[in-house]
Amino acid sequence: MERIEHIDQGLEQELKPYLQAHPLVVVISGLSGVGKDVVLKGMREKGYLFHRVVTVTTRSPRRGEIDGVDYKFVSEDEYQTMLERGELLEHAQVYGKLYGVPEREIREPLSRGQDAVLRIDVQGAETLKAKLPQAVLVFLIAPSMEELRRRLVGRGKDSPEEMERRINTAREELRRIANFDYVVINRDGRLDEAVRQVMAIVSAEKHRTSRLSPGP
Repeated sequence: MERIEHIDQGLEQELKPYLQAHPLVVVISGLSGVGKDVVLKGMREKGYLFHRVVTVTTRSPRRGEIDGVDYKFVSEDEYQTMLERGELLEHAQVYGKLYGVPEREIREPLSRGQDAVLRIDVQGAETLKAKLPQAVLVFLIAPSMEELRRRLVGRGKDSPEEMERRINTAREELRRIANFDYVVINRDGRLDEAVRQVMAIVSAEKHRTSRLSPGP
């Protein structure tokens, strides 16, 4: 009996790393106007407790955006100071404005066991993956380019010239979809389906043995 208990205890120790989920870095990316913000909001409403990483940007706030919640809006001088200090894990120029991901925005939630979720552009997502190979990259798309154009027009945030630039950028970004781990289609009127799919991806990744294993 003692021998069996000893074996059970040893096995239990071997299995222990597989019985606890580790925090993830999850990147929600994709084309401009595809619905990244509403998907994140839907995930929160369904009870997914995550830390939303707040990126910094030199662009001006759009109507309804809150500083420190949607973005941290900074001057170009402040941005350059952060860059020189090595505080930005990833940084890029998008549509003529500067964006960056503060390293502490990822490091701090992970240290307390909380998932860090980012909403960043395609270029930034690829750069982040190179620095954080374990990050989970989700590419969010619309069901068609026609639908994407309709959404961009409907939100009324861009001039016709700006909208065309976004559409052209979207065509280029779609060619890089294979660099992502997953693709999720945000169909019109079926937001709940897209939210459930992203949450299923997160759940599956938390149970992936390669993440839980203590390694060699």
